[in-house]
Amino acid sequence: MPERSPNDDMLHAMQLTTIVDIPKSDFKILPGDTMLFVGSCFADNMGKRFIDDCFRATVNPYGVMYNPVSVRHTIEQCPDSARVAVITLGTNHIYRLRSTGEVVDNCRKMPHALFSEEKLDIDECTGHLRRCIDTLTDKRGTEHVILTVSPIRYAKYGYHESRLSKAVLLLAADRMVREKPLTVSYFPAYEIMNDELRDYRFYRPDMLHPTDQAADYIHQRFEETYFAPETREFLQRWKPIKAALGHRPFDPSSADYLRFREQTRAKIQALQKAYPQITFHFNH
Repeated sequence: MPERSPNDDMLHAMQLTTIVDIPKSDFKILPGDTMLFVGSCFADNMGKRFIDDCFRATVNPYGVMYNPVSVRHTIEQCPDSARVAVITLGTNHIYRLRSTGEVVDNCRKMPHALFSEEKLDIDECTGHLRRCIDTLTDKRGTEHVILTVSPIRYAKYGYHESRLSKAVLLLAADRMVREKPLTVSYFPAYEIMNDELRDYRFYRPDMLHPTDQAADYIHQRFEETYFAPETREFLQRWKPIKAALGHRPFDPSSADYLRFREQTRAKIQALQKAYPQITFHFNH
Protein backbone atom coordinates (compact mmCIF):
# COMPACT_ATOMS: atom_id res chain seq x y z
CA MET A 1 0.00 0.00 0.00
CA PRO A 2 1.55 3.36 -1.03
CA GLU A 3 2.41 5.87 1.67
CA ARG A 4 0.28 8.99 2.03
CA SER A 5 2.07 12.23 1.29
CA PRO A 6 1.47 15.53 3.14
CA ASN A 7 -0.20 16.77 -0.05
CA ASP A 8 -2.86 14.04 0.26
CA ASP A 9 -3.97 15.39 3.64
CA MET A 10 -3.95 18.96 2.33
CA LEU A 11 -6.12 18.02 -0.66
CA HIS A 12 -8.49 16.07 1.57
CA ALA A 13 -8.99 19.13 3.79
CA MET A 14 -9.16 21.66 0.95
CA GLN A 15 -12.56 23.27 0.35
CA LEU A 16 -13.05 23.78 -3.39
CA THR A 17 -16.23 25.85 -3.30
CA THR A 18 -17.69 28.65 -1.21
CA ILE A 19 -20.95 27.52 0.40
CA VAL A 20 -23.58 30.21 0.86
CA ASP A 21 -24.74 30.20 4.47
CA ILE A 22 -28.54 30.24 4.61
CA PRO A 23 -30.17 30.44 8.05
CA LYS A 24 -33.05 28.02 8.57
CA SER A 25 -36.35 29.84 8.34
CA ASP A 26 -38.73 29.88 11.31
CA PHE A 27 -41.56 29.92 8.75
CA LYS A 28 -42.16 26.49 7.21
CA ILE A 29 -43.84 25.37 3.99
CA LEU A 30 -46.29 22.51 4.57
CA PRO A 31 -47.28 19.60 2.28
CA GLY A 32 -49.65 20.74 -0.45
CA ASP A 33 -49.41 24.40 0.61
CA THR A 34 -51.07 27.11 -1.47
CA MET A 35 -48.32 29.07 -3.21
CA LEU A 36 -47.92 31.89 -5.71
CA PHE A 37 -44.82 32.24 -7.88
CA VAL A 38 -44.41 35.53 -9.73
CA GLY A 39 -41.43 36.90 -11.61
CA SER A 40 -38.75 35.92 -14.09
CA CYS A 41 -38.35 32.64 -15.96
CA PHE A 42 -36.49 31.39 -12.88
CA ALA A 43 -39.79 31.70 -10.98
CA ASP A 44 -41.40 29.68 -13.78
CA ASN A 45 -38.80 26.95 -13.41
CA MET A 46 -39.07 26.72 -9.63
CA GLY A 47 -42.86 27.01 -9.57
CA LYS A 48 -43.34 24.11 -11.98
CA ARG A 49 -41.28 21.92 -9.68
CA PHE A 50 -43.68 22.71 -6.85
CA ILE A 51 -46.66 21.83 -9.03
CA ASP A 52 -45.00 18.49 -9.84
CA ASP A 53 -44.67 17.88 -6.10
CA CYS A 54 -48.40 18.40 -5.47
CA PHE A 55 -48.31 21.91 -4.04
CA ARG A 56 -51.34 24.02 -4.94
CA ALA A 57 -49.22 26.52 -6.81
CA THR A 58 -50.13 29.33 -9.20
CA VAL A 59 -47.18 30.22 -11.45
CA ASN A 60 -46.96 33.50 -13.38
CA PRO A 61 -50.68 33.60 -14.27
CA TYR A 62 -50.18 36.50 -16.72
CA GLY A 63 -46.81 35.41 -18.09
CA VAL A 64 -43.20 35.91 -17.06
CA MET A 65 -42.52 39.27 -15.34
CA TYR A 66 -39.02 40.65 -14.87
CA ASN A 67 -39.19 44.02 -13.09
CA PRO A 68 -40.89 45.11 -9.83
CA VAL A 69 -43.60 47.12 -11.63
CA SER A 70 -44.69 44.16 -13.77
CA VAL A 71 -44.57 41.86 -10.75
CA ARG A 72 -46.85 44.30 -8.94
CA HIS A 73 -49.25 44.33 -11.89
CA THR A 74 -49.57 40.53 -11.68
CA ILE A 75 -50.08 40.49 -7.92
CA GLU A 76 -52.72 43.23 -8.04
CA GLN A 77 -54.65 41.43 -10.81
CA CYS A 78 -54.32 37.84 -9.62
CA PRO A 79 -57.32 36.84 -7.46
CA ASP A 80 -55.77 33.62 -6.17
CA SER A 81 -55.06 33.31 -2.45
CA ALA A 82 -51.78 31.78 -1.33
CA ARG A 83 -50.28 31.15 2.08
CA VAL A 84 -46.78 31.52 0.62
CA ALA A 85 -45.68 33.84 -2.19
CA VAL A 86 -42.32 33.67 -3.97
CA ILE A 87 -41.26 36.75 -5.93
CA THR A 88 -38.28 36.44 -8.24
CA LEU A 89 -36.91 39.73 -9.58
CA GLY A 90 -34.94 39.76 -12.82
CA THR A 91 -34.14 43.37 -13.68
CA ASN A 92 -34.79 46.99 -12.72
CA HIS A 93 -35.30 47.97 -16.38
CA ILE A 94 -38.83 48.93 -17.41
CA TYR A 95 -40.41 49.86 -20.74
CA ARG A 96 -42.98 52.64 -21.25
CA LEU A 97 -45.30 53.00 -24.19
CA ARG A 98 -44.33 56.44 -25.51
CA SER A 99 -47.88 57.37 -26.54
CA THR A 100 -49.38 56.86 -23.05
CA GLY A 101 -46.51 56.67 -20.57
CA GLU A 102 -47.84 53.28 -19.44
CA VAL A 103 -45.32 50.77 -18.09
CA VAL A 104 -45.90 47.62 -20.15
CA ASP A 105 -45.26 44.10 -18.93
CA ASN A 106 -44.15 42.97 -22.39
CA CYS A 107 -43.75 44.70 -25.73
CA ARG A 108 -46.65 42.77 -27.30
CA LYS A 109 -44.61 42.14 -30.47
CA MET A 110 -44.81 45.85 -31.28
CA PRO A 111 -41.86 47.83 -32.74
CA HIS A 112 -39.16 48.72 -30.21
CA ALA A 113 -39.29 52.37 -31.29
CA LEU A 114 -42.73 52.70 -29.66
CA PHE A 115 -41.21 52.23 -26.20
CA SER A 116 -38.77 54.08 -23.98
CA GLU A 117 -36.51 52.18 -21.59
CA GLU A 118 -35.88 53.36 -18.02
CA LYS A 119 -34.13 52.07 -14.92
CA LEU A 120 -35.79 52.04 -11.52
CA ASP A 121 -33.66 53.18 -8.59
CA ILE A 122 -33.54 51.46 -5.21
CA ASP A 123 -36.30 53.60 -3.68
CA GLU A 124 -38.62 52.94 -6.63
CA CYS A 125 -37.99 49.17 -6.54
CA THR A 126 -38.59 49.15 -2.79
CA GLY A 127 -41.85 51.05 -3.18
CA HIS A 128 -43.23 48.62 -5.75
CA LEU A 129 -42.17 45.64 -3.64
CA ARG A 130 -43.86 47.16 -0.61
CA ARG A 131 -47.11 47.48 -2.55
CA CYS A 132 -46.78 43.84 -3.69
CA ILE A 133 -46.31 42.61 -0.14
CA ASP A 134 -49.10 44.75 1.30
CA THR A 135 -51.51 43.49 -1.36
CA LEU A 136 -50.56 39.87 -0.65
CA THR A 137 -50.80 40.09 3.13
CA ASP A 138 -53.82 42.42 3.37
CA LYS A 139 -55.97 41.05 0.52
CA ARG A 140 -54.74 37.57 -0.37
CA GLY A 141 -54.21 36.02 3.06
CA THR A 142 -50.49 35.49 2.44
CA GLU A 143 -48.55 34.68 5.60
CA HIS A 144 -45.04 34.79 4.20
CA VAL A 145 -43.30 36.31 1.16
CA ILE A 146 -39.97 34.96 -0.07
CA LEU A 147 -37.93 37.34 -2.23
CA THR A 148 -35.30 36.08 -4.64
CA VAL A 149 -33.21 37.62 -7.40
CA SER A 150 -32.84 35.61 -10.58
CA PRO A 151 -29.27 34.41 -11.21
CA ILE A 152 -29.71 34.77 -14.98
CA ARG A 153 -27.57 37.55 -16.45
CA TYR A 154 -28.89 39.83 -19.19
CA ALA A 155 -26.31 39.91 -21.95
CA LYS A 156 -28.18 42.61 -23.89
CA TYR A 157 -27.39 45.12 -21.11
CA GLY A 158 -23.72 44.19 -21.02
CA TYR A 159 -22.40 42.22 -18.07
CA HIS A 160 -21.41 45.27 -16.00
CA GLU A 161 -24.85 46.86 -16.41
CA SER A 162 -26.47 43.50 -15.65
CA ARG A 163 -24.62 43.35 -12.33
CA LEU A 164 -25.60 46.92 -11.50
CA SER A 165 -29.24 46.01 -12.20
CA LYS A 166 -29.02 42.99 -9.91
CA ALA A 167 -27.37 45.14 -7.22
CA VAL A 168 -30.34 47.52 -7.20
CA LEU A 169 -32.75 44.59 -6.83
CA LEU A 170 -30.66 43.02 -4.08
CA LEU A 171 -30.60 46.26 -2.09
CA ALA A 172 -34.36 46.75 -2.51
CA ALA A 173 -35.03 43.16 -1.38
CA ASP A 174 -32.77 43.66 1.63
CA ARG A 175 -34.70 46.80 2.61
CA MET A 176 -37.98 44.89 2.54
CA VAL A 177 -36.60 42.07 4.69
CA ARG A 178 -35.38 44.63 7.24
CA GLU A 179 -38.70 46.50 7.11
CA LYS A 180 -40.92 43.39 7.47
CA PRO A 181 -38.75 40.68 9.06
CA LEU A 182 -41.70 38.63 10.34
CA THR A 183 -43.38 38.51 6.93
CA VAL A 184 -40.57 38.67 4.36
CA SER A 185 -37.40 36.65 3.90
CA TYR A 186 -34.72 36.53 1.23
CA PHE A 187 -33.55 33.34 -0.48
CA PRO A 188 -30.10 33.74 -2.11
CA ALA A 189 -30.61 32.00 -5.47
CA TYR A 190 -28.43 34.65 -7.13
CA GLU A 191 -25.58 34.08 -4.68
CA ILE A 192 -25.79 30.28 -4.88
CA MET A 193 -25.47 30.37 -8.66
CA ASN A 194 -22.65 32.90 -8.68
CA ASP A 195 -20.67 31.65 -5.67
CA GLU A 196 -21.33 27.94 -5.19
CA LEU A 197 -22.00 27.06 -8.84
CA ARG A 198 -19.67 29.49 -10.57
CA ASP A 199 -18.22 26.79 -12.85
CA TYR A 200 -19.55 27.05 -16.43
CA ARG A 201 -20.47 23.35 -16.43
CA PHE A 202 -23.54 24.50 -14.46
CA TYR A 203 -24.66 26.74 -17.34
CA ARG A 204 -26.51 25.93 -20.54
CA PRO A 205 -24.70 26.44 -23.89
CA ASP A 206 -25.70 30.13 -23.91
CA MET A 207 -23.53 30.53 -20.78
CA LEU A 208 -26.36 32.49 -19.14
CA HIS A 209 -29.09 30.09 -17.99
CA PRO A 210 -28.59 27.45 -15.27
CA THR A 211 -28.61 23.79 -16.27
CA ASP A 212 -31.22 21.42 -14.85
CA GLN A 213 -28.57 20.17 -12.42
CA ALA A 214 -27.97 23.70 -11.13
CA ALA A 215 -31.71 24.32 -10.79
CA ASP A 216 -32.06 21.01 -8.92
CA TYR A 217 -29.34 22.09 -6.49
CA ILE A 218 -30.89 25.52 -5.88
CA HIS A 219 -34.27 23.85 -5.32
CA GLN A 220 -32.63 21.48 -2.82
CA ARG A 221 -31.18 24.43 -0.88
CA PHE A 222 -34.66 26.01 -0.89
CA GLU A 223 -36.13 22.80 0.57
CA GLU A 224 -33.48 22.75 3.30
CA THR A 225 -34.31 26.34 4.21
CA TYR A 226 -38.11 26.34 4.19
CA PHE A 227 -39.63 22.86 4.20
CA ALA A 228 -41.26 21.53 7.36
CA PRO A 229 -40.24 18.00 8.48
CA GLU A 230 -43.65 16.67 7.43
CA THR A 231 -43.13 18.17 3.96
CA ARG A 232 -39.84 16.33 3.62
CA GLU A 233 -41.52 13.14 4.78
CA PHE A 234 -44.28 13.57 2.20
CA LEU A 235 -41.77 14.13 -0.61
CA GLN A 236 -39.85 10.99 0.36
CA ARG A 237 -43.06 9.03 -0.17
CA TRP A 238 -44.17 10.96 -3.25
CA LYS A 239 -40.98 10.97 -5.34
CA PRO A 240 -40.91 7.20 -6.11
CA ILE A 241 -44.60 7.42 -7.03
CA LYS A 242 -43.88 10.41 -9.28
CA ALA A 243 -41.14 8.40 -10.97
CA ALA A 244 -43.55 5.49 -11.44
CA LEU A 245 -46.14 7.79 -13.01
CA GLY A 246 -43.51 8.95 -15.49
CA HIS A 247 -42.73 5.39 -16.56
CA ARG A 248 -43.62 4.60 -20.19
CA PRO A 249 -44.00 0.83 -20.77
CA PHE A 250 -42.90 -1.01 -23.88
CA ASP A 251 -46.15 -2.98 -23.79
CA PRO A 252 -49.00 -1.19 -21.94
CA SER A 253 -51.18 -4.32 -22.13
CA SER A 254 -48.67 -6.67 -20.51
CA ALA A 255 -49.56 -8.35 -17.23
CA ASP A 256 -46.42 -6.96 -15.60
CA TYR A 257 -47.34 -3.38 -16.49
CA LEU A 258 -50.98 -3.78 -15.42
CA ARG A 259 -49.79 -5.10 -12.07
CA PHE A 260 -47.28 -2.22 -11.78
CA ARG A 261 -50.06 0.29 -12.53
CA GLU A 262 -52.36 -1.13 -9.86
CA GLN A 263 -49.55 -1.11 -7.30
CA THR A 264 -48.89 2.56 -8.11
CA ARG A 265 -52.58 3.36 -7.79
CA ALA A 266 -52.68 1.67 -4.37
CA LYS A 267 -49.67 3.73 -3.21
CA ILE A 268 -51.40 6.94 -4.30
CA GLN A 269 -54.57 5.98 -2.44
CA ALA A 270 -52.56 5.31 0.72
CA LEU A 271 -50.82 8.68 0.35
CA GLN A 272 -54.18 10.37 -0.21
CA LYS A 273 -55.44 8.99 3.10
CA ALA A 274 -52.34 10.24 4.90
CA TYR A 275 -52.53 13.70 3.26
CA PRO A 276 -56.22 14.47 2.56
CA GLN A 277 -55.43 18.13 1.81
CA ILE A 278 -53.55 17.09 -1.36
CA THR A 279 -55.22 16.25 -4.67
CA PHE A 280 -53.47 13.63 -6.78
CA HIS A 281 -54.05 13.19 -10.49
CA PHE A 282 -53.67 9.64 -11.76
CA ASN A 283 -54.40 9.20 -15.45
CA HIS A 284 -52.65 5.93 -16.13
